[in-house]
Amino acid sequence: MNIRTHKQRALAGTMLAAVLLTEGLQRAVTANAAEVAQGKAPVPSGGFVPIFNGKDLAGWDGDPRLWSVLNGVIRGETTTDKPAQGNTFLIWRGGKLRDFTLKLKFRIRDGNSGVQYRSQDLGNWRVSGYQSEVSNDRANPGIGAGFLYHERGRGELAHIGEFVVIDSTGNRTVVGKVGDANALVQAGFYRNSDWNEFTITAHGNRLVHLVNGYQTIELIDNDPKGGAREGILALQIHAGPPMLVEFKDLQLRVLDSGGRKFNDKGQTGWVAPPEAPK
Repeated sequence: MNIRTHKQRALAGTMLAAVLLTEGLQRAVTANAAEVAQGKAPVPSGGFVPIFNGKDLAGWDGDPRLWSVLNGVIRGETTTDKPAQGNTFLIWRGGKLRDFTLKLKFRIRDGNSGVQYRSQDLGNWRVSGYQSEVSNDRANPGIGAGFLYHERGRGELAHIGEFVVIDSTGNRTVVGKVGDANALVQAGFYRNSDWNEFTITAHGNRLVHLVNGYQTIELIDNDPKGGAREGILALQIHAGPPMLVEFKDLQLRVLDSGGRKFNDKGQTGWVAPPEAPK
């Protein structure tokens, strides 16, 4: 065997080993993603992992009368024959979340919904906590998509375009803007009755919402009683007239919980916690 042939065979062997290794890693990632989607495994830190398998509600828990899956989409629907008995939620049973970024797509028809995070499970599919609003039942539908509400708590915390700080006594102050609400609507940041993408980031005491890439709110929450640093994730159906809300492509990325703590000065003056001893 000459040197050239030997090198070619060695290269082929290396390439085959790399392919087998890659396929093995892909199978492992896929298996882990399936377990995450079914609530059987924790979400690893680093990249985004799907938490909905696109087929059924494995890993999720809600009123089976109202929640279903069709064509890869989670559907929350009420009718005159099947109304919601109060606000009700589809809860992800993958565990509590602290610092994370969540991406998903939503579409709503004739109603009010939301994405709960860092929330408390009150039982019987009832939830309390932060909610990124999903609603088109207002006079201007765009104003209802992406603001921050506290379900069963402090009410509306940050309206579209606001940068808000809540101090240690629970007082809410608008310290600036992340955008102008009217300008966002004119720019078409929200597509009524069509698919929209949410990006929700919770890191330490800082919460940020984006709709279709447009930042809608920012909150620094220093309220020790009303705020929350961890909790469950859930999707809402609001009590009221018949409605339909749909969700798909739910992906989660866990962030370093060592995170930065932001102070009452807004976007400037944040301080990082001291490093842990090595």
